[in-house]
Amino acid sequence: MIKNLYEQFPHIAAEEITLRKIVDSDLDSLFEIYSNEKLFKYTPIALKKNKSTVANMIGHFQRDFGKRKCIFLGICLNSDPNNIIGIAEMFDYDRNVNMITIGYRLNDSFWGKGIAVKTVKAMTDYLFNNIGINRIQAFVMPENIKSQRVLEKNGFKKEGIIRQGYVWKGQGVIDLIEYSLLKSDSL
Repeated sequence: MIKNLYEQFPHIAAEEITLRKIVDSDLDSLFEIYSNEKLFKYTPIALKKNKSTVANMIGHFQRDFGKRKCIFLGICLNSDPNNIIGIAEMFDYDRNVNMITIGYRLNDSFWGKGIAVKTVKAMTDYLFNNIGINRIQAFVMPENIKSQRVLEKNGFKKEGIIRQGYVWKGQGVIDLIEYSLLKSDSL
């Protein structure tokens, strides 16, 4: 049961959160996320200081989905579905291996509330059960202890450190810890 990941834009509803398509009316909350320095300390994406740049990104999210490149979803609390509090990402889908890479970032005012853990759980449930993915992986900078805990709470296994193996904008050449979760791990 391998479904086409890019057949339709995902809408993932979980107990307290929903991961949904990002639309033009999300610009203010999206800009709040992409202009917050705290959220980009451990990511390869550069901080955005211009609201029009972030507005263009919304169109790029749809374009990248259409090109089967990546999926960006807004993380919303079910109690406030029109306010994006974070971004969930699915990218580098490899159909031959049947694996995908995930990423996430959450507005810092929502840190420490279990939302990132629930976001990763919602993504893994969707990818394993609705799409039929076999392997989900994530890459984390060694200094990003909170993100490592999020993955470990979801059952991800630390595979090792890729030493000086990536160049991230604003970071230079970095080490990354590779985590993975197999469908058989979640049974």
